[in-house]
Amino acid sequence: MRLGFRLKHHFFSAFRELFVHHHGSLEFRAKIFALVIAANDKAKVENYIIVKDIGMHIYDGDVDRSNLLMLSTKEMVQKVRDKNGLDLDTLVLHIIKELKIVPRYAKKIDIKSLTPLLALTHDEDTLAYQKNILEFLQALKDEILKDFK
Repeated sequence: MRLGFRLKHHFFSAFRELFVHHHGSLEFRAKIFALVIAANDKAKVENYIIVKDIGMHIYDGDVDRSNLLMLSTKEMVQKVRDKNGLDLDTLVLHIIKELKIVPRYAKKIDIKSLTPLLALTHDEDTLAYQKNILEFLQALKDEILKDFK
């Protein structure tokens, strides 16, 4: 990554809400990706490359925004791993809470985009857990969108 971007990222990390357009939306997406990635104890750098690629698609080739999505996801996964006030259950609660506040975020849950992350999982138990997470997210999305219409 470019040095300029990394410096900007560290600055934006401290003041993300003020400087990043649609900060809440980006953070919500990062939580969704982090939930799936953090479920795998042996997550690889390839997981974040997939997130960045998906971000490039979501944000129409905006490299900086895609990098912010990737780095925000990575930060959340690291918080889960470090047991820094965040675990998978808390992450799920945050996602549910945000969906109750901003129901349109349910449209940002794209199971098709999350599925490539499962291809990097080789442990059968972890893979089953990740599939359950995807099923939960799909059911949550369906429920919120049913009530949102």
